[in-house]
Amino acid sequence: MAAPQTNSFATPRLAAGALFVDAAGRPLLVKPSYKPGWEIPGGYVHEGEAPLTACRREIIEELGKDLTVAPQPLVIDWAPAPNEGDKMLIIFDGGELSEADLSAMTFADGEIVDAQFVDASDLADYLPARLVNRLRLALRAKSQQRCIYAECGLEP
Repeated sequence: MAAPQTNSFATPRLAAGALFVDAAGRPLLVKPSYKPGWEIPGGYVHEGEAPLTACRREIIEELGKDLTVAPQPLVIDWAPAPNEGDKMLIIFDGGELSEADLSAMTFADGEIVDAQFVDASDLADYLPARLVNRLRLALRAKSQQRCIYAECGLEP
């Protein structure tokens, strides 16, 4: 039997973020300093790093707090992007935060310049369509207590 051609295997970039909501169910968005628009807290996974570990690391770096993140993913999204190649994006459940939690956040490294809770109906004013779709799936998955597999932000 011939050995598999490993150069044909997918080698996606992997990113992990967290969905935090307030008591009204509004997701927390962060505004990065290094690019336009808003995101959810999180970032790329380093080589040899587990996605949940990366998510927790990024939250500490971005929000200045060691917040609890549940290990059960809400969304696993296969989302290849032009000029970026294959990507696998995971959203974990960060639970509920208060306005006091938001006020206590420190953006020490300058990567994040602002954070706020945003009504789900206004997400398109802050995020690109692919992230709006993924975040809406995460909100649904959270309410249904399940994980949703997606492709490009949509359930297949």
